[in-house]
Amino acid sequence: MMTGELDAANVFLHKAVRLAHQTHNNDAIIYTYSLMANLAFIQGQLDNAEKLFKAAMSFMLSGGTPQDDNAVIEMSLKLASIYATQNKNELAEHGFQFCTESLEAKIEKHKDLPPESLSDEERKDTRLLLGLSLDARARYLASHRRFTVACRDYRHALQICQEEQGESHPQSLVLMSDLATVLDLQGKHDEALVYVRRAVDLGQAAGHPDQHVLLGNMAGILMHKGEFEESGKLYQEALSLAHAAGDTEAIEQLQEGLRELANRKSGQKEKETEETKK
Repeated sequence: MMTGELDAANVFLHKAVRLAHQTHNNDAIIYTYSLMANLAFIQGQLDNAEKLFKAAMSFMLSGGTPQDDNAVIEMSLKLASIYATQNKNELAEHGFQFCTESLEAKIEKHKDLPPESLSDEERKDTRLLLGLSLDARARYLASHRRFTVACRDYRHALQICQEEQGESHPQSLVLMSDLATVLDLQGKHDEALVYVRRAVDLGQAAGHPDQHVLLGNMAGILMHKGEFEESGKLYQEALSLAHAAGDTEAIEQLQEGLRELANRKSGQKEKETEETKK
């Protein structure tokens, strides 16, 4: 799986799960089903991934694993993401709600525990999993144009990521940029620009590998503000970086942004000409 030989990995996993069942090794069954589910998820085989995640969770829960165990919630989050992709909205929303509420309740319980009973790593992992859940739900909500609640989740996820991993962490920068996008879609261009500019500045200082994506987002927000000249400069800079990175998807998006910018400039000139005639 790590070297990208996914079909070969699948053959070995099927052999492994048969051996695990033959030896009645519950831990091995859970581990192998989890790997098989993740492999199917990566390959876009969502129906198969759903079945395998459910099988792994069933073995975990029947073996006494608590429902709020991080491993169970992580699988639940992947199931929610699968349902979101399949437009099974009721199941998706129920799944996201289960993940966030379970983790929030768990974090509250942690506050009452003596420090020695909980490792720093477990505390951090639980908070980061909550951040991941909020991020996933925010993306789902934004895709359904529910921008107000998406912003709420993005802000909470960003706060967690910054507190646990630092403001310059790649995920913090992505969350800043995503929050900026949703604010921009709401017409809050000035607030959006604050977040995306901070992400760009931190990304530049840290050598962020997807700096072209951050720059492209900032260019789009500037365009929506009517700052066409600055927007054009950033689009060109982002396009140059995207070519250097070989990011074909980003190149297409940036070229589309430049076309939109050209159309807006042309529209503005026509409007100015009409006003001059009057």
